[in-house]
Amino acid sequence: MPPVPESPTVSVVICSYTMERWDLLVNVIESVQAQTYPAQQILVVVDHNPDLYKRLMETVRDAVIVENSGPQGLSGARNTGVGLATSELVAFLDDDAEAAPDWLEHLVTFYDDPDVLAVGGRAEPVWEAGRPAHFAEELDWIVGCSHRGLPRVASEVRNVIGANMSFRRDVLLQVGGFNVALGRQGSVPLGCEETEICIRSTIGTPGTRVVYEPAAVVHHFVPAARGTLRYMLARSWSEGISKAQVSQLVGQKRTLGAERRYVRRVLPRAVLSGLGEWVFERNLGGLRKAGAVVAVLAFTTAGYVRGRQLVHAEAEVSAPLRAQWREA
Repeated sequence: MPPVPESPTVSVVICSYTMERWDLLVNVIESVQAQTYPAQQILVVVDHNPDLYKRLMETVRDAVIVENSGPQGLSGARNTGVGLATSELVAFLDDDAEAAPDWLEHLVTFYDDPDVLAVGGRAEPVWEAGRPAHFAEELDWIVGCSHRGLPRVASEVRNVIGANMSFRRDVLLQVGGFNVALGRQGSVPLGCEETEICIRSTIGTPGTRVVYEPAAVVHHFVPAARGTLRYMLARSWSEGISKAQVSQLVGQKRTLGAERRYVRRVLPRAVLSGLGEWVFERNLGGLRKAGAVVAVLAFTTAGYVRGRQLVHAEAEVSAPLRAQWREA
């Protein structure tokens, strides 16, 4: 009989930047410590906040507490964690995303296949004040959660969700980690760093796969302020700009294929569903929901157009400098 492969080891990286999420962060750490598939290592990376680092060092046990040694921001903090990880796999959790007890157990299952580079799971929103009537489930990506329209069973996808993802550590090292020019910096709602690194990883090794496993669940806390239309539109604008940055790096076709399918198939159903609630149930929230979907699409598109303009302007400015450098 062939030897049974050993189960892979996992390092879990939790990035945090603010004392305001202290209680949430403690719950996240405890949820990892209680996994049915134990993590070999728990790394809590503090993003340039000495007071938070000191409090964690004084309070938390059975976890490695470190400070971000790279540029400020989520990508830099994640790269710090990857550099210190000692396991075959590296899983990432946000500091406000509590893992279900069998989270790691579901993630590691797919790594029996050597062609699987990354596995992500489902992020379910936990609304501080309840889901707003205008906030369709199709838009849950705005708050870093899985949206309606994603696969309901384990499937190959383009990219994982940042709040709930894992990678082979050697893959992360091979591609140079997360791009520090992308991703959230403090409260600035930029993103797409997980999209970019998944695309970059599969480009480097053709035939490999990224898997989404909805059974691997984390519960992602959503403060009331992120349910407002103002936040939805600001996040949508930033998403458009981020997608423009990624398309410049890895190509428009690779970056926007999933988005085109989402716009063609998922959003029309959300609009029709909201209008149906308004017409047949006399529910004004349905009309607001349909309007919010249209507004989010418009702001995301506008952000993308603006992002492309910024990318092209930067290229035009830097081109003469690159020419001078080559001549020198």
